[in-house]
Amino acid sequence: QIFDAGDYFGIMQVEEVDEEEEADEELEAQVKKKPNPGNYSCFKVIITNENGLQASNPDSIFLIDHAWTYRIDHARQQLLHVPGLLHRMADLMGIDFHGEVPDEDSVEQVLQEMWKYNQTYQLSQGTAEEKVPVWYIMDEFGSRIQHSDQPSFATAPLFYMPQQIAYTLLWPLRDLETGDEVTRDYAYGETDRLIRKCVLLPWVPTDVLDINCFTPEPSDEHYQAILTENKEKLPIAIKPSVYAEDKVFKVFTDVQQVLNNLTHPRFVLTDSEQEADILYNFSHFKDYRKLSEERPQVMVNQFPCENLLTVKDCLASVSRRAGGADGPRWLPRTFNLQTELPQFISYFQQRERRWGEDNHWICKPWNLARSLDTHITNSLNNIIRNRESSPKVVCKYIENPVLFHREDVGMVKFDIRYIVLLRSIKPLKLYVYDVFWLRFSNRAFSLDDLHDYEKHFTVMNYAPGVILKQVHCEEFIPLFEKQYPDYPWTTVQADIFKAFAELFQVASAKPAPLGICDYPSSRAVYAIDLMLKWDVSRDGKKIMQPQILEVNFNPDCDRACKYHPTFFNDVFSTLFLDEVDNCHVTCIA
Repeated sequence: QIFDAGDYFGIMQVEEVDEEEEADEELEAQVKKKPNPGNYSCFKVIITNENGLQASNPDSIFLIDHAWTYRIDHARQQLLHVPGLLHRMADLMGIDFHGEVPDEDSVEQVLQEMWKYNQTYQLSQGTAEEKVPVWYIMDEFGSRIQHSDQPSFATAPLFYMPQQIAYTLLWPLRDLETGDEVTRDYAYGETDRLIRKCVLLPWVPTDVLDINCFTPEPSDEHYQAILTENKEKLPIAIKPSVYAEDKVFKVFTDVQQVLNNLTHPRFVLTDSEQEADILYNFSHFKDYRKLSEERPQVMVNQFPCENLLTVKDCLASVSRRAGGADGPRWLPRTFNLQTELPQFISYFQQRERRWGEDNHWICKPWNLARSLDTHITNSLNNIIRNRESSPKVVCKYIENPVLFHREDVGMVKFDIRYIVLLRSIKPLKLYVYDVFWLRFSNRAFSLDDLHDYEKHFTVMNYAPGVILKQVHCEEFIPLFEKQYPDYPWTTVQADIFKAFAELFQVASAKPAPLGICDYPSSRAVYAIDLMLKWDVSRDGKKIMQPQILEVNFNPDCDRACKYHPTFFNDVFSTLFLDEVDNCHVTCIA
């Protein structure tokens, strides 16, 4: 509570103009319009204390207040409705705003410009929603500290528990004299010159068109590192177990939907993990080595290294084995922002140069479900800065989706979920459940209002007070074929199944940890979410191209059980008994 920053620092307004150009009024007018920070700094923070500041002095540490703290999906609403917020942000960013009432143009300008001021942190505990990254903008003092590659100060966010409030700490890195500038490194922690150039692009615009945007598959060491980080222990080689034809299998599970719905006479539930023949776990199984050594005959509902499918950055990298400079046609062009930032920026800038190419992208965390912390944008600065919050991939947003006509709304986006059953890797045996599930947006699609969740997203079952439109697949098919008479569903579905088969073929083409592990006692259930987009075939025909969005481990099968009571009986019969005759499944590989 000691407000003494004024004893040490001053904010200085600066106009930097080339000496020869000083008389050029037009240029001066342009300089004044330049928002800070930019090539022309409007403000600098300097040391004003006559004794300077000593790095070793324990009092040489300061707190900076945060002027605005928010989550991205709330930013627009807060600017529109929080009194004084838009005015303060516009002022801080050098944007002209003189009105009393917030207007869309000014809000839009702040939302574009704020990526030069945003900082971020994440809470490490709480629900998935509470762990979504928080963004903040420091007050006028903190926001006017400029960048330097040789900074004089460091900053870090501090969450002060007694007040439940966050500050930014500011401390000197060396002794400073009166008149020295206070600077910090906007690319703190980045040592690679090219990555620094990319990270600093929001403040120092540059192009990286000379970088090849081709993204080869990562090295073997990359996959080995993932295995180590996941603490997964691979199994020893075992022979497939042979079971008596009338054996009744004991199932140990913590999956409520299995407990409530598995009624097949060849399976009984047990509370003892030790006596179980089948482990059907909700959470990830790690120690396959111990299981393979001690109980090789025990079957488990997971495959070692299946995260190569279920984690978004891995899904993109293994899919590249299917070929094509931009990856397979069934996966949107995807970049890992942690490891492929220069390639992404080059690709973005090349599309920008080629007039008329759409440049909307969707930023997704590697490992969060339910569209949490997922954003659609055509702002390069936004995407570059999003890399700082949590590991993310950026995927080309599907700008030309196949739409579905909803009587009440018009033409909306929809996605499709299929449940696939992986029986074995060698040989590859893959089944798909005969029923699929549909999710719809609630507003007519158009490539604007990117913040409008109900227009651009289809996951409505977790949003409170939002309508969830349900159409059963048997109703959907005739409606779809009526809307698109040239595209019979059997043909569309055959293309979808072909994409699934190809994905599992490439994901299992290499030995673990470079591919899904061939463990004879493993079985698994995944949900694959996909959309359809308009594309042109190699012979120039307009086609519906499946686009795989994600593969989910241990999916929520609530709707499946509700409408198809034999669902888990079919799943268990297919995976653990190899009996598919009376099951609602189709073999696709």
